[in-house]
Amino acid sequence: MEQHIFGVAEVNQLVKLLLDGEPMLQDVYVRGELSNYKMYPSGHHYFTLKDPEGALRCVMFRGQASRLRFRPENGMKAIAQGRITVFPRDGAYQLYCNSLTPEGAGDLAVAFEQLKAKLYAEGLFDPAHKKPLPPYPERIAIVTSSAGAAVHDMIRILRRRYPLAKAVLLPVRVQGAEAPPEIAGAIRYANKWKVGDVIITGRGGGSMEDLWAFNDERVARAIYDSELPVISAVGHEPDVTISDFVADARASTPSNAAEIAVPDQEALKQWLSGAASRLERSETARLAALRQRLETLAEKRVLRDQMAYVQDKRMELLHVQQRLGDLSAGLVAGKRERVSVLGAALDAMSPLKVLGRGYAMAQGPSGEILRSWREVRAGERVSVALGEGGFLCTVEEPYEKEGTAWPQKS
Repeated sequence: MEQHIFGVAEVNQLVKLLLDGEPMLQDVYVRGELSNYKMYPSGHHYFTLKDPEGALRCVMFRGQASRLRFRPENGMKAIAQGRITVFPRDGAYQLYCNSLTPEGAGDLAVAFEQLKAKLYAEGLFDPAHKKPLPPYPERIAIVTSSAGAAVHDMIRILRRRYPLAKAVLLPVRVQGAEAPPEIAGAIRYANKWKVGDVIITGRGGGSMEDLWAFNDERVARAIYDSELPVISAVGHEPDVTISDFVADARASTPSNAAEIAVPDQEALKQWLSGAASRLERSETARLAALRQRLETLAEKRVLRDQMAYVQDKRMELLHVQQRLGDLSAGLVAGKRERVSVLGAALDAMSPLKVLGRGYAMAQGPSGEILRSWREVRAGERVSVALGEGGFLCTVEEPYEKEGTAWPQKS
């Protein structure tokens, strides 16, 4: 019997037929650790599932990969579901993956934590970026489903608490693949056209899948970019979404969001009533103080007798005049006394007083005072002043010796 020789493609095709004909390999679940995970521009994902005893090549085409709700990472424990077959061109068998789920936690929980860590690192949760809510808003923009009970609860509470505010509904889907772009678009619309002073976005309670639109990155970034303050109101108290972390305020429920957005008119009435009472008491006390002051002024003499003020000022003027006169007289007397003292001192130093005591004053031809015998020569005429009158004389002989009354002739 002649031996049949297979071509490579025939062998690969035969193996593919055998694998494709095995029912157990058409819907198989494989647990392992993700390795060499690569996402190509085409949208296809290629990776390896491995455990300590072996490795299995895997591929997830773009259609299946687009449904992933988390970001696969190397080292992550996962369970892949799909079919095992051979790609005849390469002759290598691999798992054609239809779904991929993190082991030990749901894919939504992993996706939630991954997006939360990413946005936190970018600063979208930073308290410094959060805007204060307006204390007395005129319009409230509500981004939610028009068919849900949440919007009716919010409108009812807004009307009861603060009927002055107008509620503007921007209806969107809050569940499903179309919900995230609609919610993000409504938030951007409210900002562009200034639909309200504050935005409330959210929905009623549900499963994690039901609330997933508010864990979408597009919604989170729209809230972060909003110039208007945003209140996140998703689900019930235990429910936490990415929108809660990004929003300027978080409400435990949609009803609680309405309570946060506006003040309570009853509390405002009480405050206004108290303020009116305080104002009344303040004005009453102020008027009483003014009345007391008026009565005190009315008792003053200047108001009872109009000329009393003039008389008082005239008396003050006379008193000032008298004081000025006394000061002036004292000042003149002091000056006069000083002049007398200075005059006496000058008189004591007067040359005439000296001459009156028997001394004489000699003056040269030019009228200069002679102080030394060296200032005259024999034959010069000098004038001698006495205490009373004087005389002219001619110098016969100057002499140096003091105390000589008359020079002796030889």
